[in-house]
Amino acid sequence: MTSHPSRPAADFRSVADLFSADGRLKAIPRRPARREALLAHLTATLFEDGRDYREPEINEALLTVHEDFSALRRYLVIGGFLARTKDGSAYRRQQQPGSPGGAIPAVA
Repeated sequence: MTSHPSRPAADFRSVADLFSADGRLKAIPRRPARREALLAHLTATLFEDGRDYREPEINEALLTVHEDFSALRRYLVIGGFLARTKDGSAYRRQQQPGSPGGAIPAVA
């Protein structure tokens, strides 16, 4: 995503109709392309590059947009937007979605 500086704005335009006036997500899209655009937008707006997050921090951020934070978190990891350590103790925003396995090495 960093190679496309205008992408977050483009992502928001493509997903703006998914949000209500109060900024909450109306529903998680079923269509993979729409869901991927939403996940890219959430990643860009909720999570900083180069920062490790604990699961409660991920959940809290996702709860600001939708009550089903666990589904959103799962989609973010499976889609490669967030990487998770093997032991599940930390998450990190990915530079490029789709890295194999969606896992980052465990921190010693």
